Amino acid sequence: MRQAGRYLPEFRETRAAQDFFDTCRSPKLCCELTLQPLRRFPLDAAIIFSDILVVPQALGMEVVMVPGKGPTFPEPLKEVEDLLKLRQKVDVTAELGYVFQAVTLTRHSLEGKVPLIGFSGAPWTLMSYMVEGGGSTTMAKAKSWLYRYPEASHRLLQLLTDVVTDYLVGQVAAGAQALQLFESHAGHLGPEQFQEFALPYIRDIARDVKSKLKAEALPLVPMIIFAKDAHYALRDLAQAGYEVVGVTLQGNLDPCALYAPKEKIGELVKKMLESFGTQRYIANLGHGLYPDMNPEHVGAFVEAVHAHSRHINKHG
Repeated sequence: MRQAGRYLPEFRETRAAQDFFDTCRSPKLCCELTLQPLRRFPLDAAIIFSDILVVPQALGMEVVMVPGKGPTFPEPLKEVEDLLKLRQKVDVTAELGYVFQAVTLTRHSLEGKVPLIGFSGAPWTLMSYMVEGGGSTTMAKAKSWLYRYPEASHRLLQLLTDVVTDYLVGQVAAGAQALQLFESHAGHLGPEQFQEFALPYIRDIARDVKSKLKAEALPLVPMIIFAKDAHYALRDLAQAGYEVVGVTLQGNLDPCALYAPKEKIGELVKKMLESFGTQRYIANLGHGLYPDMNPEHVGAFVEAVHAHSRHINKHG
């Protein structure tokens, strides 16, 4: 997911001097933080260091990172009228150009060693943060919008879809070689709400990004959809216009497995690869790494994936 993180001492050192979102706005620091995990581990791709909440910021909302609490919106969306405070037309180059600069700088710095992945949050996940005002275990405020204000919810989701589409196209123009869309809060929706308030926008983003890339003569890069805990929607997601579906239990190892001894990590990876094979399959973790994880265990995971893949490819 995010390869850089607090589990790396060099990350903590680079990040110590600056506010989180100031770091996101510094192309030089984003480039450095993106490259740090690759200096340590033989990873097969780099993921640009950024955050999904730069999109609500581009719409004019304030987001601050509160230590011990996480991302917080001092003035979340409470009533339908609050939608009028959002920018209705967003110039992504003006508002998010710092991400594009980070992508270009990182792409040059990688010197073709591995591809660079760009990403964005998906509309429902972004909306849920904007209404909740931060993280939430229930998403009750955001879900109540879907029931109480369905039309306004669709207006907000459409606005987010338009911005996310331009943002992803801009990342490809800047040098991203694959794109990932994170519907991290999919699991908070039941199948019906997912069908109405998440899936149509996920589909539209795939379609619109591809048509804009064609129109601008940019590379048609592979797109990955990651909808956390939306196991009930796998069939629909597989037909939503993406080249790759990232799923939490299928094909991805539980991040907490990295707390196990290194030998055990190797066994779990072997079992996972034997189940999924090595073709058209990306070995990954089900979600992010935790700050207290041992970098050596992350290294053991990466090494095990490479070693067992080579063995399976050689011996069938």
